[in-house]
Amino acid sequence: MENTLLPDLKYVGFEKEKLTLHLFLQIVGKIKLKLTPRKNHWWFVTHYITEKGFSSGSIPYNNGFSSFSIAFNIVTHQLEIHTSEGDLRTLNLENGLSIADFYTQVFAVLKELDIWVKILDKPYDLGIEKEFSVISEYYHYDESYVEKLWKTLLWTESVFKEFSGRFYGKTSPVHLYWHSMDLAVTRFSGKKAPKMPAEARISDKDAYSHECISFGFWPGDDKVLEPAFYSYTFPKPENIQNEKLRPASASWEMSNGSPMAILTYANLREEENPRQVLLDFMESAYQAGARLADWPIDDLNVQDLKDL
Repeated sequence: MENTLLPDLKYVGFEKEKLTLHLFLQIVGKIKLKLTPRKNHWWFVTHYITEKGFSSGSIPYNNGFSSFSIAFNIVTHQLEIHTSEGDLRTLNLENGLSIADFYTQVFAVLKELDIWVKILDKPYDLGIEKEFSVISEYYHYDESYVEKLWKTLLWTESVFKEFSGRFYGKTSPVHLYWHSMDLAVTRFSGKKAPKMPAEARISDKDAYSHECISFGFWPGDDKVLEPAFYSYTFPKPENIQNEKLRPASASWEMSNGSPMAILTYANLREEENPRQVLLDFMESAYQAGARLADWPIDDLNVQDLKDL
């Protein structure tokens, strides 16, 4: 039976709506990338889910004496730029607002606020070679689609945070990567991973410098044509694809030559208790990867307070 509390989020039929928001998020993410001090595994460039939508979080400027944030308010469908000086500027998010228009308006506001930043004016890893400032063919901001996506991510974030709290080791925040527009949380064993080839992308070299097991949700793309939850272990343990996953509808799928655990959002919506089922999926994928990669599972497991 379909769980009607979870939004009926789809990818097919909403490709342009998803890509429009994705490109908006990339523009804001690149601004954050340029101005925020580096932190390991690119954690300093991500967006966060909030009670109103998506936010860059605090970004320093003026040599650290001031800060600002850029937030997508999905309740009012406005982009909000707040500064520590008390300024607030808003832009309407609406159908017809092209990527080029969004880019131009955002940078005009930043200039007005005396925030000076220059980004690489080009989408990242989306197969689009044009500059943001001239992309006029994507203008498909859709209030209903964006609201469904945000509410799905808001719920997913709460589950990911619960799962995150079960682990004593190094763990990433629950955050939204604008590269592939996936909400992710990652656990680390504490051990370094084998060095990647010299020709590997710098983004991958830093992301995968240490052994990790990552979990996430993405709203679909041209490779996976529906929203889905995923998990993968890096480096890939031998024969992990033979490990059992929960629920029964979850499966191992090949992704870039490595097995990835997949639970489709559509299958999760069929579950009577989707929160518990998602936690079970994440735990089963973690146990499979951690055991085969020889992680100290018991040492990293958070005990109940009564057992301390």
